[in-house]
Amino acid sequence: MKTNKVFNTYILSAANDNREIIVRLVVGLIFLTEGIQKYLFPELLGTGRFLKIGFANPEFWAYFTGTFEIICGACLVIGLLTRLMSIPPFIIMVVAFVTTKWPLLIEKGFWPFAHEYRTDFAMTLLLIYLLIYGGGRQSVDSKIVSTPKN
Repeated sequence: MKTNKVFNTYILSAANDNREIIVRLVVGLIFLTEGIQKYLFPELLGTGRFLKIGFANPEFWAYFTGTFEIICGACLVIGLLTRLMSIPPFIIMVVAFVTTKWPLLIEKGFWPFAHEYRTDFAMTLLLIYLLIYGGGRQSVDSKIVSTPKN
């Protein structure tokens, strides 16, 4: 079936080495813990933060985002559907940039922006890395489908 081949080739395939495990763990654990904290500390990191940023219906968006962070973060940690699970956090990072970092750049200038954006910038680049290279040899993805030798 052509659909299965495309899915296996582009979604599940991964480099046949172990370097991606560190990237998966860093990105996955950060998103997993941030998502959990949106539920544990809603006034500070969940609904309250989304209200402060100016989101309409902040409760919905906080829990919606937190849920995606938990699911995608857990999947990234184990390397399940790594490329696919990198997309929602990438979108979250783009929205975070537009809603929190861009205004900072405009209001306070480059250096305060560069300081505040450093973690988001690193996370965004690591998500792009996972989109390109997949989960690696030590991932559930690689157990589902055999990967070519590099």
